[in-house]
Amino acid sequence: MVNTQKIKFFLTEFVFFGLKELRACLFAGAFFAVLFLSKFIDLGGLPRYDFLLVAAVLMQILMLVFRLESFKELCAICLFHVIGLALEIFKTSPNIASWSYPEFSYFRVYNVPLYSGFMYAAVGSYMIQAWRVFDLKLYKMPHFGVSLVLCVAIYANFFTHHFVHIDFRYVLLMLVVVIYARASVAFTPRKNEYKMPLVLAFFLIGFFIWIAENIATFFGAWVYPNQATSWHIVGFGKISSWVLLAIISFIIVALLKKLEHQVK
Repeated sequence: MVNTQKIKFFLTEFVFFGLKELRACLFAGAFFAVLFLSKFIDLGGLPRYDFLLVAAVLMQILMLVFRLESFKELCAICLFHVIGLALEIFKTSPNIASWSYPEFSYFRVYNVPLYSGFMYAAVGSYMIQAWRVFDLKLYKMPHFGVSLVLCVAIYANFFTHHFVHIDFRYVLLMLVVVIYARASVAFTPRKNEYKMPLVLAFFLIGFFIWIAENIATFFGAWVYPNQATSWHIVGFGKISSWVLLAIISFIIVALLKKLEHQVK
């Protein structure tokens, strides 16, 4: 016989999981809503990229005012801005041209509108919020120094493969699988604690960022070379890049939690 009590319990857990995911995606969801609306509303002559910057700054202030983020968490998110901006400046430079921002804006550094840093911050914000609302716990983690070395190697590869003509991303992904093979993350949707292999969590986050990237490029947040004349779906190969970026984000947030004595 079907155990209706168990079905009801797991449905309730699933609903709470979905609600907490929405809560964790508060900043990212609001940012994408503004990105969508910016295509259809009259901005009164204000460049769209600058409008996105103003909106994102206001959202970040509101997150702080309503104590949805702490000052320490804001500092960590600012680090995402710096890391993202450095990568953006390099990737959009004329000699690299991995992608571009075709619309005019006043607030930019070289070829990069300043609002772009908030897209990286949105990933960090999600991880910080998810850590809190799901009461995340880490088990059987590798030595923290190993994670930091891996973080530096992943970030460096985003730059170096343009010069040495060897992309080590798949080597790095294999190292991730080896290093975090025993690690797991526990989360609590409502009452019960559930565990998931940390590697699986990385790949799921990377996959959903890739979906968000397709939405963002569709609305002109940035443009890849093959999207210059018409929009095309972003290649599946980009998922690996987002997985690696998710790992960098995770390590930064884990460092913050370590400083707060929430991670051993």
